[in-house]
Amino acid sequence: MQIKIINNSHHPLPHYETNASAGMDLRAHLEIPITLQPLQRALVKTGLFIEIPIGYEAQVRPRSGLALKKGITVLNAPGTIDADYRGEIGVILINLSSEPFVIENGERIAQLVIAKHERAEWTNVEELSETFRGSGGFGSTGVK
Repeated sequence: MQIKIINNSHHPLPHYETNASAGMDLRAHLEIPITLQPLQRALVKTGLFIEIPIGYEAQVRPRSGLALKKGITVLNAPGTIDADYRGEIGVILINLSSEPFVIENGERIAQLVIAKHERAEWTNVEELSETFRGSGGFGSTGVK
């Protein structure tokens, strides 16, 4: 699949690290570093603008290593970039650790996954089909 991209940063384009990778790393595009204090959030720009084909979305997801090692994650994970959005890709990061975290220019801050999606059409009905689970939710199937 070909996707049009404008790269206003000085960083390489997002790319797959291996043949089996689902996501591509996004890098911070900053003039000065950003320090995220514990529980603080910030919108971090990437310098990237993309044109996704209709029927697809780009999902912005956390990087597992950054989350595990530093407590930094994407606040609205997964963030959705719609096919008709033409603005700069920004990543909402939050620091869930007890230590300040400095985001440097060029740092890998999130990953981008391109995904196909369907559009739903609603059908109003008076009742839904029966299932074993029924309306049970929020842990109703047990913990083990």
